[in-house]
Amino acid sequence: MLTKRIIPCLDIKDGRTVKGVNFVDLKDAGDPVELAKKYAETGADELVFLDISATEEGRKTLKDLVKKVAEAVNIPFTVGGGIASVQDVEILLKNGADKVSITSVAVKNPKLITDLANAFGSQCVVVAIDAKQIDGQWMVHLVGGKIATDLNLFDWAKEVEKLGAGEILFTSMDNDGTKDGFANEALAKLSTLVNIPIIASGGAGSMQHFADTFQFGKADAALAASVFHYGEIEIPALKKFLKEQNVLVRI
Repeated sequence: MLTKRIIPCLDIKDGRTVKGVNFVDLKDAGDPVELAKKYAETGADELVFLDISATEEGRKTLKDLVKKVAEAVNIPFTVGGGIASVQDVEILLKNGADKVSITSVAVKNPKLITDLANAFGSQCVVVAIDAKQIDGQWMVHLVGGKIATDLNLFDWAKEVEKLGAGEILFTSMDNDGTKDGFANEALAKLSTLVNIPIIASGGAGSMQHFADTFQFGKADAALAASVFHYGEIEIPALKKFLKEQNVLVRI
């Protein structure tokens, strides 16, 4: 049985780590290189670096900052934001990224998922899906949650697997930053529909929330930001807690 992964997320804007609630009201959370180094040293299994304003601002990901973070860590490192082509990914991988995450561009140009999987292998391609409930249906949103689509979360998840994605990063916009727990019902349904790993994102507020998303949400990994950035949960303590709850983690 595979171990469950704990993944701190660095949302980057203007070269700094930021965190908001429901995708808005962003606050500074520190220097990304320092945070990345700390997480790698204290037991994080992977890191995710999302340049959250790159797509909106129509620019490429901050490759120099990616390089600095990659040099500071020795754990797998996923980069997202502003990716639009195979060439973009080539640059990020050369600068030290292990995987890439695509969100809006995957919806606008689904063929890119297949192109990236063919060029670098499915294990390199994470499709991030931001969704929230509208009239009881989970609907996919783009550009940092600003644009609603008529795509259903579960249909889109099945489609991205078919196109070659190696992993899905599902963020519940309803839960994001609330610290009320992950969207475990939706996560559990996702896990029955696809055969690729699912990373749970949005809503972590306590150690119990992590245990719940692994046990009830059937998530393969759990991603969080502010609880780690502001020292509310320390990764070694979290892993010890999860082990006591019979969740298989790498200590």
